[in-house]
Amino acid sequence: MKSIVHVVAHIEALPGHEQEVRSVLESYLSPTRAEKGCIRYDLFLDNSDPKKFTFIEEWESKEDLDAHAQSEHLAAGRIALEGKKTPNWVQILTQLGM
Repeated sequence: MKSIVHVVAHIEALPGHEQEVRSVLESYLSPTRAEKGCIRYDLFLDNSDPKKFTFIEEWESKEDLDAHAQSEHLAAGRIALEGKKTPNWVQILTQLGM
């Protein structure tokens, strides 16, 4: 039985770049949700800090997640976000208690 790959990715915009970072991150939603192996790809805004964004993701396999990381829309977004955010903090998780 294959295990779902769970990912939580945290992104923090630098002050003054919140709207631009949000726009780029929102642009990832539709193309990513159409990618092979994408089960869940949702973007959240921290209610207490509008600079902080979180993606909650589920993938059918590590290979699908790796292909997503190499996608054209993420590559374009990385360029667009240069100098506008802090380094991402990404967690790849194993669900317990199943």
